[in-house]
Amino acid sequence: MPRRVFITVAEASADQHASHLVRQLKALDPELIVEGHGGPAMREAGAVIHHETVRRAAMGLRAIGRAFEVRRLLKWTGNYYSRNRPDLHICCDSWAMNVHFARLAKRHGAKVLYYIAPQVWASRKGRIKKLRALVDKLACILPFEEEYFRRHDVHATYVGHPLFDELPPDRTMPQRAPLSDRAPVIGLLPGSRQSIAAANFPHLLNVMRSIRDAFPHSRFLVPTTPATQPAVDAALDRWIAGSAGGWSRSSGDAGELRDARGVVLEYALGAFDRFVPQCDLCITVSGTATLHVAGYGVPMIVVYRGNPLVWHLLGRWIIKTRTYSLVNLLADHHDHIVPEFVPWYGSDEPVAEKAIEFLRDPALLERQSEKLRHLVRSIDKPGASLNTARLALDLLPAANAPTSR
Repeated sequence: MPRRVFITVAEASADQHASHLVRQLKALDPELIVEGHGGPAMREAGAVIHHETVRRAAMGLRAIGRAFEVRRLLKWTGNYYSRNRPDLHICCDSWAMNVHFARLAKRHGAKVLYYIAPQVWASRKGRIKKLRALVDKLACILPFEEEYFRRHDVHATYVGHPLFDELPPDRTMPQRAPLSDRAPVIGLLPGSRQSIAAANFPHLLNVMRSIRDAFPHSRFLVPTTPATQPAVDAALDRWIAGSAGGWSRSSGDAGELRDARGVVLEYALGAFDRFVPQCDLCITVSGTATLHVAGYGVPMIVVYRGNPLVWHLLGRWIIKTRTYSLVNLLADHHDHIVPEFVPWYGSDEPVAEKAIEFLRDPALLERQSEKLRHLVRSIDKPGASLNTARLALDLLPAANAPTSR
């Protein structure tokens, strides 16, 4: 009987990471049945997707609305497992959802592999007890995590970061004229979740306005995902409606925002690796995108629009790290490579002022770029997906062994 693996993801970046894992699993065992709840990337990689789960990804208070969706999925999956129990359940990222699937899988007697460890070292360390009870193996993507989790008796293995399975191997930056001789190009990166893009992108447009006042011919690039494209569309429509005349935009998955002088902003679905190398500076929502930008050595400013009430009531007491953006967390303890506005609330002007400061001083940009290249050099090793697939196969019964389903 073919061995079965069931994978659950909750948002676009996890869908992308899981898709590479699916391909490696299929390469190692072509007979393996891989199915789950996920998105288009997993489906394209060869997994059977029972429910689409990535377009409505959310965090914070907005994530509460997904609880009803997760409850329905758990009920469906429990019924499905009664008839088709997998040999292994793989949880990919998204602790808030996947802890429930891990518990369900264990209840049905399946092994559990957790890929992309929850960041309990940053907040809510009480989760470790649940990890220890529910997870057979934990695949860590940050170098310091293996030692941390093993110290807490969790069976953890550092597999590498899946981003470096996905980035083009040749990331040579295009030759450009010095910034002093041309207008700057700035990336506005709204993240991969619809709710986060909706919260941050309108404010990034306000920052764009201030930069445009300082550099009248500056150009802006916005890569989107299927989840964030609707939020970007809505924000651009509101921008045009609320601005003085002369603004227009094209519609669809790729387009332009124009004023009377020409193209101001370009946006396109799935254009991250095309847009970012063209940028002199990126203003990016905190998350994996910061490491993605660092992979190209592009300087950045990190933001994360938050609710001040939620931050003061909960966030400031829960989050225990010295810094918030991934690149600063991975840097030397005493080095703060990129400016952070996390949480970002109140005026948008401080972010604009910091961006203008960088764009007026190319030496600042170059110093940050060199630090980012140095940081990435130590972890720029493809293989996370293959390493995780091997961990998964270690948890499966032998290929020809009978199962207890």
